[in-house]
Amino acid sequence: MEKMTKYSPSEIEAQWYTYWMDHNFFASTPDHRTPYTIVIPPPNVTGVLHMGHMLNNTIQDVLIRKARLQGYNACWVPGTDHASIATEAKVVAKLKEQGIAKQDLSREEFLEHAWAWKNKYGGVILEQLKKLGCSCDWDRTAFTMDPKMSESVIKVFVDLYNKGLIYRGNRMVNWDPEALTTLSDEEVIYEERQGLLYYISYAISGTDATLTIATTRPETIFGDTAICIHPEDERFTHLHGKKAIVPICGREIPIVLDPYVDMEFGTGCLKVTPAHDVNDKALGEKHGLEIIDIFNANASLNANALQYEGLDRFEARKQVAKDLDLGGFLIKTEPHLNKVGTSERTKAVIEPRLSDQWFLKMEELAKPALKAVLEDQEIHLFPKKFENTYRHWMENIRDWNISRQLWWGQQIPAFYYGPTKEDFVVAETAEKALSLAQEKSGNKNLSLADLKQDEDALDTWFSSWLWPMSVFNGVLEPENEEIQYYYPTNDLVTGPDILFFWVARMIVAGYEYRDTKPFTNVYFTGLVRDKQRRKMSKSLGNSPDALKLIKDYGADGVRVGLLLSAAAGNDLMFDEALCQQGKNFANKIWNGFNLIQSWEVADIPQPEAAKIAIEWYREVFNKTLLEIEDHFSKYRISDALMAIYKLLWDDYSSWLLELVKPPYQQPVDRETKNQLLHLLENNLKILHPFMPFLSEDLWQKMAVRSPEEALIVSTWPKSAKEVNNALLSDFETAQQIVSGVRTIRKEKQIPNKEVLDLFQFSETETSHTMNAVVEKLANLNPVQQTQAPVAGALSFRVASVEYFVPIAGAIDVSAEIKKVTDELHYTQGFLKSVEKKLANERFVSNAPEKVLAMEKKKQSDALAKIETLKQSLVYLKG
Repeated sequence: MEKMTKYSPSEIEAQWYTYWMDHNFFASTPDHRTPYTIVIPPPNVTGVLHMGHMLNNTIQDVLIRKARLQGYNACWVPGTDHASIATEAKVVAKLKEQGIAKQDLSREEFLEHAWAWKNKYGGVILEQLKKLGCSCDWDRTAFTMDPKMSESVIKVFVDLYNKGLIYRGNRMVNWDPEALTTLSDEEVIYEERQGLLYYISYAISGTDATLTIATTRPETIFGDTAICIHPEDERFTHLHGKKAIVPICGREIPIVLDPYVDMEFGTGCLKVTPAHDVNDKALGEKHGLEIIDIFNANASLNANALQYEGLDRFEARKQVAKDLDLGGFLIKTEPHLNKVGTSERTKAVIEPRLSDQWFLKMEELAKPALKAVLEDQEIHLFPKKFENTYRHWMENIRDWNISRQLWWGQQIPAFYYGPTKEDFVVAETAEKALSLAQEKSGNKNLSLADLKQDEDALDTWFSSWLWPMSVFNGVLEPENEEIQYYYPTNDLVTGPDILFFWVARMIVAGYEYRDTKPFTNVYFTGLVRDKQRRKMSKSLGNSPDALKLIKDYGADGVRVGLLLSAAAGNDLMFDEALCQQGKNFANKIWNGFNLIQSWEVADIPQPEAAKIAIEWYREVFNKTLLEIEDHFSKYRISDALMAIYKLLWDDYSSWLLELVKPPYQQPVDRETKNQLLHLLENNLKILHPFMPFLSEDLWQKMAVRSPEEALIVSTWPKSAKEVNNALLSDFETAQQIVSGVRTIRKEKQIPNKEVLDLFQFSETETSHTMNAVVEKLANLNPVQQTQAPVAGALSFRVASVEYFVPIAGAIDVSAEIKKVTDELHYTQGFLKSVEKKLANERFVSNAPEKVLAMEKKKQSDALAKIETLKQSLVYLKG
């Protein structure tokens, strides 16, 4: 075995990642084995590694490495998402630094800049994932705007259009005035913000009367085209058939009657602005009202706002309110808590806006996806609680606005050939579009030059909803070998925040295009928060530098630190101390191996203690392995790691190694060394998915191994279905005896090197099989049986057996008598409280069987302890 130095994560991480890559251990091609497939949730091409990525991808790597060890053909497909809004914003900002405005460029010129930016910065996050140890098949790296990916998106758009599921309509949409594009309803985040409610007086035309409306947006009065009142509101019967005058601009607008108005809310009079509110638009359509748009695309006011043209909407709000007040129109203002829609991506306040957009009808498409999860259970969500969220989304699904006013993304394949907005055809290529346009128009003289493609790009999610299929080219070639072999994929690991954006839509697409699920299990991670439960963000400055964490604690240490407190679906309260705990764990395992390596080997008999210890550890390993398998089956990944952590920290390091360790400067027997190394190999196999670098390094240091014998492609241990619980129970008893002796040593400050006697007193026959274990660990002379209590000794009880440690002259007898007396009084009081509970008939008849059994055990334990303490007093008093 190789000589070892101090544990240095950075050295071994670079070494073994290169080794794995050089030998193509991450690569997968279809073969005779059962596939195990994961597709990565593609991070934004603009992204850099943050804590959420670290958690999500660590879990995926754990699953893929375990599957690889289990003999599956493990395929983890990496890639990035083109992220239309985020990337376009980055490119626009970069051009601005160079003094170039987007509007001064043609689409083709802008896209040249965008691709240049992507090619320079786009792969950063994938390179960072390698630092974490992610074992993706990097040769399969995909990008949502790769040629075949884009071709797949366009093909699906054309297909859905031809099925009558995609349509173009003039709708009220969510407009992001910063990104200058529409957003789907799901991309709008609603926040409560403190604002003002403005009470404004409108004159009634031809009279001295007025009416009052209340609004949070006085700047929109220039878009008012009616005042609406309830037809049964007796306060305003005198206004029926009248007209109101909009303040400042002096324009007359009708007063209309509609039961939509809530007579109890506000003043009972509602200003109607059809161009800027979805409900007002419905009223406008019903009453045939004029539509006046007062906003430019960037949410500044346009010429319809008169002298306020060019002002930002929030600046205009202040100015209009000031002028209303000066003109005597502003009656009062009140504080008002308002729900404001904001852009998930840019954080800008959303502006409702009428616009021609492309929509996908979702109601029918969603039905198979809803059934697959909630009825047929073909797809399982972990934790199960997210099924309710899924049900809510899918049962209340609305048509999906799939067009975006951007250039970076797949351009909508609609081609206009005539003067009206209805003169268009949809086709995969301009050549196919020309043929369709000639046919639809009846004009055979149309040429490619007459066609103008729709300027909008498709929503980024419209490409990523095809991801599990498109990465295997399953849209363009639905019968190809790879899609048939790898699809459906097995597990998807993602965040609950994109349950609808991405997960639900992938399920929809899977049933529409392959009539089957895209994956079997979806594991939702929690959000990574700081110790104060705040979401990590750049603005709060509470998001650690992921790469610095890896540098400081090692990739394995960070992986363990994240997973130890990352229960499925629950938010992770991240504390850097967790990474230190992970690093300490790595050091513990490293030092344990260093200890084994330092032992000389001799052909001598195997000690009884070592023989028992190895037999015991095989059983405790098997029991833990069964627990680990159960945790994995329920996607309790952190629980699986915790089971391994306890096994290696406690059972292996604290008990097994101590038991097999030879006496100081003495050799270890060959049998023990060989058996111990075999146990260590199994430890490393179950540790490998969680701590790949450390485990591979120790594995390779144990023996000279060929690439085919590398740990990454080794074999997951097989568990025996039966556990020898009798052996485990006997060893646990031995551990309690050892702990009892160690407690006496500690309390009486008796050095560990001092050999003690131990007497065992029991009225029934007791087992002696573990005496060698007790004698080795507690540093005892051979354990002796006694027919009577030992005078002048300290005692402790394990189950029904009493143990005595003679320590004549080593203690203050009077102080010991006081201590034992105090403990006796406390235990008698505790027994009294338990017996009172058991004497309560109501408690006994209503308590669950387990609770009742626990109380009775407390009673019997307390009685036994009282008897032991009384006996101790007898012995101490001589």
